[in-house]
Amino acid sequence: MIFNLARPYRRPLFVILVAMIVETLTGLTAPWPLKVVIDDIAAPTRQSNWPTLAVLAALAVVLITIVDGVASYVDNYYTEGVGQRVANDLRMRLYDHLECLSFSYYDTHQTGALLSTITDDVATVQDFISTSTLSIVIDSMTIVGMLGLMFWLNWRFSLFVLLITPVLLFCVTRFRQAVKKTTREVRQRESEIVSVVQTGLESIRTVQVLDARDIEIARLNEASRATVRAALNARRVKSLLSPSIDLVVAGCTAVVLWRGASLVVAGAMTVGALVVFLAYLAKFFKPVQDLAKMTNTIAQTNVALERIESILDIEISVQERADAREPEPFEGAINFEHVAFSYSPNAPVLRDVTFSVKPGQFVGVVGPTGSGKSTIGSLIPRFYDPTDGRILIDGVDIRELTLRGIRRQIGFVLQDTVLFRGSVRDNIAYGRHRASDVDIVEAARLANAHDFIMNMPGGYSAQIGERGVTLSGGQRQRIGIARAFIRNAPILILDEPTASLDSEAERSVFEGLERLAAARTVIMIAHRLNTLRHADAILVLDKGTIAERGTHEDLLASKGIYASLYATQTGVELAWHAH
Repeated sequence: MIFNLARPYRRPLFVILVAMIVETLTGLTAPWPLKVVIDDIAAPTRQSNWPTLAVLAALAVVLITIVDGVASYVDNYYTEGVGQRVANDLRMRLYDHLECLSFSYYDTHQTGALLSTITDDVATVQDFISTSTLSIVIDSMTIVGMLGLMFWLNWRFSLFVLLITPVLLFCVTRFRQAVKKTTREVRQRESEIVSVVQTGLESIRTVQVLDARDIEIARLNEASRATVRAALNARRVKSLLSPSIDLVVAGCTAVVLWRGASLVVAGAMTVGALVVFLAYLAKFFKPVQDLAKMTNTIAQTNVALERIESILDIEISVQERADAREPEPFEGAINFEHVAFSYSPNAPVLRDVTFSVKPGQFVGVVGPTGSGKSTIGSLIPRFYDPTDGRILIDGVDIRELTLRGIRRQIGFVLQDTVLFRGSVRDNIAYGRHRASDVDIVEAARLANAHDFIMNMPGGYSAQIGERGVTLSGGQRQRIGIARAFIRNAPILILDEPTASLDSEAERSVFEGLERLAAARTVIMIAHRLNTLRHADAILVLDKGTIAERGTHEDLLASKGIYASLYATQTGVELAWHAH
């Protein structure tokens, strides 16, 4: 996967490769000026032209250092650039994929774990490309180059070094699986910390109202302690690797030093050659050690890639057909034909639901909790697909149309309007990104939001806190209605838009909703039945089926489920007023 991600950046990769080759060559030539000084200048039988050799050796040291520095700068800078760009590509690919996943995926996955993957796991891959890949390539090239020179200097010593290498590889292999396993556990525990913190901070008002701070702290403490235990276990495994390698390297160096000294005394090897060989030996085992220690980094990167791929491999459950076409402007006719739906195989939510809505009609959907009311509203824009049956808009199966084309022509006002950190203007324009200021103000007026907006410091430029916490429920809903106004969609879905409002806020919101609903097809999911008195038709759901249908007056006269629900609600209201 790493190579596929880096493939678009061939040019900088070529520059990096050239710089790495130069850097490797400078590393290989670095000990040779010292050999010249020892064997040709400092030796008792030094050559007559030694001053020239000394100057050349000194200049070679400086030149090698300069070339190495330039090459090091180039490969570090370009490698960091490739790493950053790959991370950006991966981050955007992940986020785009997550944005396309259906609601059913988010029903069963923690947001904190997804955030951890987008931030921490992508950062791990970036670090690997920016630093570890560079080290692996240079170390590998250095090992190959040094082996060649070492065989040229003394093939017996080099053969001994090669025989030691499998011992090092054994040590690396021995720990690799253990390191990967412990690293994966650490990442899982860290994701749990993110999830706990995110949940606690998003629910901070509930936490403080219920004085549940101790509960949240205990949850974080438990997750944090589990992370500490996992991290210490991982460190224990990793810490055994380096001493094992160091011991093998020390033994090899000791043998070469002992045997090399005897060869120098016997005249079979020069002091300079022994010094260069020992320098190569030290440098040879350093990249081998680095590659061995890279096991931890590679394990972390593998775990990060596994978590990233686990998301990218998830198939989008609401698939758009290859031949899907852009819809014509909707007139607003909606037909459910024998629609069934379930979130899980053993728990059906809707069973054989069939109904029709004419363009411009106002249809209410009511029923007990869990009867499938909101599911109907989610199926029309294809947030989910039915498990059986089909849904048509203007006589066309919605699966034949593009997702964006469908959703662009449907407006929503939900029970809890979600606002984003930013200005009031930006939040209204979220319904249509290129809306003009004139359109924004007009939409706010129609939604009964203009007056309270103008009373805010800054007016339409006033900043809204995260999730709109600085506004009341009624104010948030009216901005949500303004957002729907500016979208100007022919189909409107209202999902209990006044369920959490008091009577005064409800009146103000409903004035805006009545203007919004005019000349549009409206599906309103409602808990308060009084809000449906003027609906063209009302569907009463019970256990996933349409148990009753008709106008408000017809359903009251039938004395069925709707009449029972209405009597319960009005009875509660009467009792409340009497109290």
